[in-house]
Amino acid sequence: MVFAEADRYPELLTVRDGVIQRFEIAMDLSWKLMQRALKGIYQIDEGALLSKKDVFRQAAKHHLLDDTETWFGHYEAGNKTSHIYDSEEAARAFERARAFLADAKVTLERLHNAT
Repeated sequence: MVFAEADRYPELLTVRDGVIQRFEIAMDLSWKLMQRALKGIYQIDEGALLSKKDVFRQAAKHHLLDDTETWFGHYEAGNKTSHIYDSEEAARAFERARAFLADAKVTLERLHNAT
């Protein structure tokens, strides 16, 4: 819904910036949720989940997500906007947020089916 608003009013940078901020938060919650599911449902030892990339690799191994490289990209895009912010980076992060939404929905559905 917020993407429709951003598409309708592309000149409103506050909408774009809000999408980016929510993307950062959602990305952070996503890897934490995957980590919790891997530990709790799949009984993955914490030592195998030392980094976010480890979490994504294990999640792919258990079919919670399809492509680790895509999730690495989502994470890096969200991380960049937290540290370096310019209009080009914002545009890239906004487009990445669109792709992330579809991927996150798939992962969430798979998590629901795993429980």
